[in-house]
Amino acid sequence: MTQRIARRFQISTLAAHLVLIGFTLLALAPTLLVIMNSFKPRKEIFGAPLALPSFETITLIGYDTVLKRGDILHYFQNSLIVTVCALFFIILFGAMAAFALSEYRFPGNRLIGLFLVMGIMVPIRLGTVGILKMMVSLGLANTLFALILVYTAQGLPMAVFVMSEFMRQVSDDLKNAARVDGLSEYTILFRLVLPVVRPAIATIAVFTMVPIWNDLWFPLVLAPGESTRTMTLGAQSFIGQFITDWNAVLAALTLAIVPMLILYLMFSRQLIRGITAGAVK
Repeated sequence: MTQRIARRFQISTLAAHLVLIGFTLLALAPTLLVIMNSFKPRKEIFGAPLALPSFETITLIGYDTVLKRGDILHYFQNSLIVTVCALFFIILFGAMAAFALSEYRFPGNRLIGLFLVMGIMVPIRLGTVGILKMMVSLGLANTLFALILVYTAQGLPMAVFVMSEFMRQVSDDLKNAARVDGLSEYTILFRLVLPVVRPAIATIAVFTMVPIWNDLWFPLVLAPGESTRTMTLGAQSFIGQFITDWNAVLAALTLAIVPMLILYLMFSRQLIRGITAGAVK
């Protein structure tokens, strides 16, 4: 009986690992295809898209085109500014709002929490026309600040929802002891609570920065000018109505992928801790 249970457990574990491996390969396949084909000439891209680049066919013509024809460093700088600033404001304002919702009891507390949950469910793109009119009326059209504001509003609901759940697990004795010592609420938040909820911050950072970095919709609508183009919009410039430079497009997309991979590797440990802690709760 014990051997039969152990065998079933091994079979179920093997099946779970096979499913996870298959899902991993499925998720990585598009990224690997983009990277591989960025080093191949146009003929090989369409002739053998699944083949690895060989020593005879490998080429850097796409990267050469991107660096010479497109202002890729400027596009990278714009994307970096927008992503870092939006992420900073999301974590800052999200932490402050989450601390207020989790720590204090006041009329409308649950109503505000429900409103934030609705903000997660309703796509912000539904309000594109209204957002564009508002940015034009404020004189913020075709500026990076407009993108920062939109992405901050987009990421705040999830940030508040996730961090408030983690902050409720912080010991009340620790916070009350800090108040007895005369620490202000801001000091308690930034020096005591935030270090404890670092896994939640890392989780929010990863799940927020990737959509911001990869977004094409709002840069195309709110900041389409040459001086405010982001990486994704810059890659779009190599796609023409009649001719598309696929080498340059794939090279630009590969360059756009690299920063996200680096940041993901930096936050991966905290991300896994945050996900597992949320699952246990």
